Amino acid sequence: MPRLAGIDLPESQKIDFSLTKIYGVGWALSRQILEKCRVDPEKRTKDLNEKELASLSKAIEEHEVEGDLRREIRQNIQRLKDIGTYRGVRHNKGLPVRGQRTKTNGRTKKGKRKTVGAFKKEALAKQTVQKAKEAKK
Repeated sequence: MPRLAGIDLPESQKIDFSLTKIYGVGWALSRQILEKCRVDPEKRTKDLNEKELASLSKAIEEHEVEGDLRREIRQNIQRLKDIGTYRGVRHNKGLPVRGQRTKTNGRTKKGKRKTVGAFKKEALAKQTVQKAKEAKK
């Protein structure tokens, strides 16, 4: 199994698709790298020779991918939080950062809905009794 940028690439897939398994490499960058290295995008990963793998590895090293890219993104977000920008505060609170509405949507960022509602007298009494029992234990 060929290994580029610390990632094992799937052997049976075409190389243009295999390169997208590397974090930070999408379709466009994959095609650019293959064009630069003069490797046929239709070629399967298992059919690459050592020379082609070496040239691909060298071309990928020129770009920020995998751990370096993840670290940079994490540091950028942390910097926003540290200096107290609006975006940093939104990251801290776990809310959408790019101006999306949150009254009705934004469940992806906010997580599972927490229901807040009124109690009937029986349900409230049952809950207080249960809390009292837990406090005694």
